[in-house]
Amino acid sequence: MILSPSWLMPALRRLDPETAHNLSLKALKLGLVGSNNSPDDPILAARAFGRVLRNPIGLAAGFDKNAVAVNALGRLGFGFVEAGTVTPRPQAGNPRPRLFRLTEDRAVINRMGFNNAGLEVYLANLRRVDRQNLVLGANVGINKEGADPERDYPALVSAVSPYADYITINISSPNTPGLRDLQSEERLAGILARIETKRPVFVKIAPDLSEEGLEAVVAVAVQHGVTGLIVSNTTIARPATLQSGLRHEIGGLSGAPLFAPSTLMLARAYKLAAGRLMLIGAGGVSTPDEALVKILAGASLVQLYSAFAFQGPGMVPKLARGLADMLRARGFANVSEAVGAGA
Repeated sequence: MILSPSWLMPALRRLDPETAHNLSLKALKLGLVGSNNSPDDPILAARAFGRVLRNPIGLAAGFDKNAVAVNALGRLGFGFVEAGTVTPRPQAGNPRPRLFRLTEDRAVINRMGFNNAGLEVYLANLRRVDRQNLVLGANVGINKEGADPERDYPALVSAVSPYADYITINISSPNTPGLRDLQSEERLAGILARIETKRPVFVKIAPDLSEEGLEAVVAVAVQHGVTGLIVSNTTIARPATLQSGLRHEIGGLSGAPLFAPSTLMLARAYKLAAGRLMLIGAGGVSTPDEALVKILAGASLVQLYSAFAFQGPGMVPKLARGLADMLRARGFANVSEAVGAGA
């Protein structure tokens, strides 16, 4: 069971978001958050990355950028954990404040800017990961200054490959100038053509891609033997339904408002890929029903971030139990049977 102290989440909510986030990582690293030792329902077992996952629910990149607490995160009940984004050299990211809670909207805006300690520290931390009991993804990106994407992404992939079960190429954060331009057919092909690894490679895309842009990304990914796509990163759109006074802050919007557009793009990607790519659904998942909707739309796995930050670690086993109940109620023998069933 999750042994998280009852005072932790209310106390963190009284702090500014980035301070709360940093303290959460420290608490995890020190073992103050507990673990979930209860076995998952067998209906949730999923095969991916050459491993058998206890469930299809993962933690998205961005929560643990430097991989300082991935062992502790893996004990909370996630099926897999993705650490990063890591860049070749350390960088401070954008000035604070750069992380904003839109509590009324169950959403977050961030303009962190790939703040991280760099590849050397990241690799040192990955070497301490308990890979036997943790399915780990490594998310890689480029520095704001002095970057050469066609050089840097292949080098990063090669560096992290010995320590990760899969690797994600992040070309869709809105907070690094010019990064999303790498989703173009020519630039993405130039990067993928230079990558050499035996690990599964995923490309994380933006929910703001046009239909033509999505078609191009899928085609290039298939052509270059990419394993799959993560759909999606944060959005630069600002839905008219947002209520928070912070809704006009610059950065990527995540959380509940991202669910509908990211799921629509997921369903489109599933049809375009026609079984040639594995899809991971991210964006706005906070309930078992929302996780199932992603899976029915074509996601083999789903990822959380904002909901985990809002609700805390106790949500993970609840989400898993609820998803298992919903799969069984729908008549599915296992989670893989549900993938794309509603697309």
